[in-house]
Amino acid sequence: MKYTDSHEWISVEGDRARVGICMHAQKELGEVVHVELPELGQEVVAGSEIVTLESTKAATDIYTPISGRVAKINERLKEDLSLLNDYPESKGWLFELNLTNPLELKRLLDQTAYQKLLV
Repeated sequence: MKYTDSHEWISVEGDRARVGICMHAQKELGEVVHVELPELGQEVVAGSEIVTLESTKAATDIYTPISGRVAKINERLKEDLSLLNDYPESKGWLFELNLTNPLELKRLLDQTAYQKLLV
C-alpha cells in the first residue's frame, strides 16, 4: 500500500488501483453517516476531489492519489457504512481506478514515511 499526506491509501495490482481512507482519517472523522461516491467511467486527475464523506463531526472531501478512470465503486457502502467505519483499510474501500499514469505512484508515501507523518 501507498499513502497520501491527506490520509488516503492506494493498493495497486497491475494497471488497477483500489483507494480508500486510512484508519487515522476515519478516527478523526468519527462515524461516517453518508458517502458520495464517484461515477463509473469518470476521469480523474491526481489530487482532485473524488468522494465526499459526511460524518457526525464534519463533511470532508477525499482526493484521488493518482490519475485514472473510475472502474468500480464499492456498492456495499450504499447499504452498509459500517464497513467504512469499521474497516476503512480493507472492506471499506471507496473506488477502483484504471491507472493512466503509474509514474505518479512514486510521489506517494510508503508505510514507514506515512507512520512518521502521524507522529
